[in-house]
Amino acid sequence: MATFPFEIVSPERLLFSGEVEAVKLPGSEGEFQVMAGHAPLLALLGPGIMEIAGGEGNGERLFIDGGFCDMNGVTCTVLAEAATPIEQLSPEYMKEMIEAAHKQAAEMEPADHDEALRRIAVLHLVHSQL
Repeated sequence: MATFPFEIVSPERLLFSGEVEAVKLPGSEGEFQVMAGHAPLLALLGPGIMEIAGGEGNGERLFIDGGFCDMNGVTCTVLAEAATPIEQLSPEYMKEMIEAAHKQAAEMEPADHDEALRRIAVLHLVHSQL
């Protein structure tokens, strides 16, 4: 299968840079996958698990807490607000994130509650997978 250059960057550091076959991402409107030759795309990412398939990062899984995916047709870059390898996540850390999300939701306007509840549901899902 064809590979393409992929990078994931958080504000703190470059987390991965290398050739991959595919990347599954948690888009703000649902999961999507990027492969070699994908049409140019700029997508908003939500919280969830990103998975790298094939190439140098085969099997790599990271929790990302939102960001952007920029696929220019040749290379793909993910700019993540925060990113943590799954093996570094603890149930306690996820519980703290869920509690913080509940506090944020309580302070939001009613029109924004759907997005807050979706974020909480995704955090619960990731927590259950640890």
